[in-house]
Amino acid sequence: MDILETLKTILMDSGFAGFFMEGGWKNLVMIAISCVLLYLGIVKKFEPLLLVGIAFGCLLVNVSNFYVDGASSADALYHPELWDAFLDAESPYYHSYGNIMANGGFLDILYIGVKTGLYPSLIFMGIGAMTDFGPLLSNPKSLLLGAAAQMGVFLAFFGAILLGFTGTEAASIGIIGGADGPTAIFLTGKLAPHLLGPIAVAAYSYMALIPMIQPPLMRALTTEKERQIKMEQSRQVSKTEKILFPIIVALFVILLLPSTAPLVGCLMLGNLWKECGVTERLSDTVQNALMNIVTVFLGISVGATMVASNFLKLQTLFIVGLGLAAFAFSTVGGLLVGKLMCKLSGGKINPLIGSAGVSAVPMAARVSQIEGQKANPSNFLLMHAMGPNVAGVIGSAIAAGFLLAVFG
Repeated sequence: MDILETLKTILMDSGFAGFFMEGGWKNLVMIAISCVLLYLGIVKKFEPLLLVGIAFGCLLVNVSNFYVDGASSADALYHPELWDAFLDAESPYYHSYGNIMANGGFLDILYIGVKTGLYPSLIFMGIGAMTDFGPLLSNPKSLLLGAAAQMGVFLAFFGAILLGFTGTEAASIGIIGGADGPTAIFLTGKLAPHLLGPIAVAAYSYMALIPMIQPPLMRALTTEKERQIKMEQSRQVSKTEKILFPIIVALFVILLLPSTAPLVGCLMLGNLWKECGVTERLSDTVQNALMNIVTVFLGISVGATMVASNFLKLQTLFIVGLGLAAFAFSTVGGLLVGKLMCKLSGGKINPLIGSAGVSAVPMAARVSQIEGQKANPSNFLLMHAMGPNVAGVIGSAIAAGFLLAVFG
């Protein structure tokens, strides 16, 4: 009899029993979703470096966390109610990381790096160390294309408002249009952390689908003659220009929008390490070791927010739809300004490079190159497209800083 009671106790305390609790079926649905995301990351190679971590974080949180009277189970790795108290000004634990450290699980502690903006900022440092701003400096007009490609951010923002989202939620949804995963995570972690899971999944999924989403829009908005335009080789950028650029941008942008300091500051510091010529070891570390370590923590902790109670809502479908609209309109904005520049330049600028104004480096630039070569096999647009592409990185950070300044 004692053996039977012991077995019964073990069974009732196991996660399997949790599936039979009220709402336990939702955990099963989330486990299925995590398996789909793992398939997309591993088999289809959709942004695998981050999507695999996000998917497994989702799996971990939904096999370890079942709710009893609104509270997480004792062995949960992530406790949403602790973060709700963190955001509740009436709670004695308002903005208390000490409470998270004392009572949180493994994933709660990792999530602190998302909440504080640490992980996205360090990712930006690595991006800066891997980015060559030479194409942008050789053709400063590329900044206009990077700015135009943020159009989808604000159109999606107003669309979200019309669908009943709050200002902070709409800002977080709109930033998906920047096609910059770390920026989306940074802004959402500050403004609407309860939407972090669906926004991160939407942002990285659409980034991975750039070769499918952008080409139809590019062909629809440009003529065959425009796509055949061959652009002249850009001027050579001096070493001095490349060193001064991150310093000047950091000074100007951060003074203009102090809320951009974590992202823009880290982006430009990483680039300065790359270009100054005396910090090769630091540049290499940031590009490789640090980038890999932060990606591990970022993916798992973002996946942890995909608890069933936050994810399985109608608003998740709205977020996915608005994210796609934001991404499409950002591409359209870059293409339309590209067409305008083409006309004003007398046909010297191929409007296809406008689609690279989104922040997905270097994938968007490669799509411009591929479409250009389909129209004209002797066309080489990659370096020209890299200008608006890296401008989009700066543009998305500025857009996020503006939204954070308004709603933060």
